[in-house]
Amino acid sequence: MSVIRPAAVAGLFYPASPEQLTHDVQQLLDEARRFDLHPKALIAPHAGYVYSGPIAATAYATIQSAASHIRRVILFGPTHRIAVRGLALPDADAFDTPLGRIMLDQKSADAISHLPQVTVNAQTHALEHSLEVHLPFLQTILEDFTLLPLAVGAASAEEVAEVMELLWGGDETLIVVSSDLSHYLPYDIAQRVDQATVQAILNLQQPIPHDQACGGTPISGLILAAQRHHLSPHLLDLRNSGDTAGTREQVVGYASFAFTGEQDHAKR
Repeated sequence: MSVIRPAAVAGLFYPASPEQLTHDVQQLLDEARRFDLHPKALIAPHAGYVYSGPIAATAYATIQSAASHIRRVILFGPTHRIAVRGLALPDADAFDTPLGRIMLDQKSADAISHLPQVTVNAQTHALEHSLEVHLPFLQTILEDFTLLPLAVGAASAEEVAEVMELLWGGDETLIVVSSDLSHYLPYDIAQRVDQATVQAILNLQQPIPHDQACGGTPISGLILAAQRHHLSPHLLDLRNSGDTAGTREQVVGYASFAFTGEQDHAKR
């Protein structure tokens, strides 16, 4: 019997109604700025869609032209509820969202299961939103794909990069890192802090501290992988909750990036 991880934050971070979710995601994508890029990897935020959805949509809109080639998504997101050492795989065969079922890539899981930093931890995944909120975007953009979701806890950038390296693949594989930026700073201060974080990512400088990005560890791992594979980062969108749906007294920062290979270097 298959083990299914049900949607945990439908109705909280995004609509639980399939019809409303389909409408909202498509509207976000339709309104997103388009970039002529061919990403190997993305960084995108994971807050409620009313706050970070437009910024995430900017990232996902960049893969629409390559959607027919992408068959596997490797998704890295930070843990928010359950502490874990290393990177945790779910104890599941599939993830459900209101838009349907996504089969997990057991072959890819087996390929990294020997690594000491990789464990299986169902509890870590049960209520984690940093991975789940990306799935409706992927289901809307991609035609047919498998997923490998990894919850990143106490790990080094090198440990994350080692996992990425084993799963790197070719054009059929998209790597997604889930992260917000600064948390609960006044608007003007958040802008300055987030701009510094963005510049570090664009310069491929790591480590990215957790107080500047909750997904700092997987971002740092992606930076190492990008250096090894000669990828270039492109900033797609940078805003915060004060720009989208919140007050400006305490905001959360959001950015989206695309990492591309040689063919896109001239388009920076």
